[in-house]
Amino acid sequence: MRFLGNIEAKADAKGRAFLPAVFRKVLQASGEENLVLRKDIFQQCLVLFPESVWNQRVDLLKSQLKQWKPTHQQILRQFVSEAEVVSLDGNGRFLISKRLQRMANLEQDLQFIGVDDTIEIWSPQRLKESLKTDEEFGAALEDIMNTDNAQ
Repeated sequence: MRFLGNIEAKADAKGRAFLPAVFRKVLQASGEENLVLRKDIFQQCLVLFPESVWNQRVDLLKSQLKQWKPTHQQILRQFVSEAEVVSLDGNGRFLISKRLQRMANLEQDLQFIGVDDTIEIWSPQRLKESLKTDEEFGAALEDIMNTDNAQ
């Protein structure tokens, strides 16, 4: 399952937003019904995970942690405790809690970005601030793609 697109949307006063139809179609085609929403670890945006993808990420994290190490327990606790299960209503809307809205500095205007197997939800202004210029992006991509893997 791969999400692709950059779609502008709006949330209503209660924090409900329509999941863009192009993303709903991908979910339906892959048989996904449940979603998990949490703040991104590095950026000031939210990440919407199909449940199967969320479970893979949690399993991957757990495989790297030692159960009897307090710092590792804290990492797992914080990762999962900041997540919320969300579901789409009959119209394709879902609720973004006030807590998550504050964490990602979201207001009424939203930007949905398909990023491989997840969907990011941004404040349009924050997204604009986070992106590289075309020149910076080209140089960074060139650097990554031309890196000798033998090193």
